[in-house]
Amino acid sequence: MNGKRPNNPEHENLCGFSVSVTSNSVDRIANLAKQYWDRQSMLWQALAGLRPRDGKMSEISPLATGDHRFDAPEWHRHPWYAAVVQSYQFNTELLAGMMKEADVAPKLQQQLRFLTRQLIDASSPANFILTNPEALQLALESNGESLYAGLRNWLTDATRGQIAITDERAFEIGRNVAMSNGEVIFECELMQLVQYAPLTQKVARRPLLIVPPCVNKFYILDLQPQNSFVRFALEQGHTVFLVSWRNPQNELQQSTWDDYLERGVIQAIEVALAVSGADKVNTLGWCIGGTMLASALAVLGARGEQPAASMTLLTTLIDFTEPGELGTFVDERTVALAEQTLGKRGLLSGKALALVFQSLRANELLWPYVVGNYLKGETPEAFDLLYWNSDATNLPGPMYTWLLRHGYHRNELRVPGKLEVCGVPFDLGKANVPAYVLATERDHLVPWRSAWLTTRLLGGDTQFVLAASGHIAGVINPPAANKRSYWTGDDDRASDADDWLAHASTHPGSWWPHWSEWLRGHSGKLRAAPKQSGNAVYAPIEPAPGRYVKTRVA
Repeated sequence: MNGKRPNNPEHENLCGFSVSVTSNSVDRIANLAKQYWDRQSMLWQALAGLRPRDGKMSEISPLATGDHRFDAPEWHRHPWYAAVVQSYQFNTELLAGMMKEADVAPKLQQQLRFLTRQLIDASSPANFILTNPEALQLALESNGESLYAGLRNWLTDATRGQIAITDERAFEIGRNVAMSNGEVIFECELMQLVQYAPLTQKVARRPLLIVPPCVNKFYILDLQPQNSFVRFALEQGHTVFLVSWRNPQNELQQSTWDDYLERGVIQAIEVALAVSGADKVNTLGWCIGGTMLASALAVLGARGEQPAASMTLLTTLIDFTEPGELGTFVDERTVALAEQTLGKRGLLSGKALALVFQSLRANELLWPYVVGNYLKGETPEAFDLLYWNSDATNLPGPMYTWLLRHGYHRNELRVPGKLEVCGVPFDLGKANVPAYVLATERDHLVPWRSAWLTTRLLGGDTQFVLAASGHIAGVINPPAANKRSYWTGDDDRASDADDWLAHASTHPGSWWPHWSEWLRGHSGKLRAAPKQSGNAVYAPIEPAPGRYVKTRVA
């Protein structure tokens, strides 16, 4: 024996995960643990011997990582709280280091990373009354009124089953959000179709049909006049039709993916063409709405129909090779369980889905409101985007489980002929129309490199654009705000997404004008704007935004 341990993996079971640990990993983890205990020991020894000097700490300084949870001066004034924060930072670094040393498959590494981040976020000293000096000071100054208000807030949120992230009393759909003028001209059990009133005297002959995601309400595209994508399109001289998905209740719990394509997207295309009298319609889909739109056009292409002049896809997944953080726990076991419970009938709760989305960005959309609402007794500020974000939407079980298995799990939408959709062999190449494909660089739901793969699946010419920021802010970026930037490049010459970015050009500001110029080439000649919505067959039913968008999850 030479005294050296063999570098053979040993398998440990951690929280149900089989983790392979080599001797080298054991050594590195041991070093991490030693460093951790040394730092903790020095920290608390320093605290025990501290003496204030001119009201300031002399040996312990609070966390210096740009973590805004600890920006308030209360975290800096007392050595105890500074030590608590530094101890938390040591815990964070130890957990992150141990997670990196786990010798596991990439999928399991992603799961461990997600769970580790959840643990780190949840254990922040800011989240607990006894270790949050801001909350304690506020309780003292208010004679306990802040704690009493926090308890009331907690009871209210517990009753409705959802954490308040904005002051919902400040908004009303149709009054100060979803304000654009228009009328519902068609409705079925799955959706209403809104036609918006023109804002120009002349409009393009070919209208624009917008398909928003069914996991959220459509009015993210029409929040306020100053940031409304719908209004921008109207100002550019387009006749805009928009699908308003119904918030599913029990009567829709058997609806399938095919139903959403056939009776949703395809039917909306037919109505828009019939009302406008155009030869073709320009189309736009966002997120899952884009997945539906591309799928519907592929189905129509397989039937020998080409009703679209163009297709715009905003932060859309079609190739699910890297599905973002939503794919973290999607595997055969979880998909089979979902199919067992929801595959034939049932509803995926919108509130449960909203909590999943909040957990993906817990330090932005979850814990700040736990602290503000409950520990400090505050009412969240009124913010239109967060009002939309909290307006949860159910999903029919069969539709949801189909996308879960064939998209997120098996990634079969990209394989020609692998699936049958709406009665025809499915091939995305049959969506043979010019496409504008937009991704955002910090999108945690639709990684931009996965969105770039769309350019290799569609049948027509593509224009790929990468916008700064994330899934929402990168899309809702009106030109007047003069914010952010975007990149354009040569899609045909790029070997992969990184090669595309290496040769791309940067442009300051919003991508909206760039898209508008691209769309102009597919919109046809100008004609007089319609004086009224609908026609003899599709008469107006009610004013926009319609009833369906106002239905909230109970």
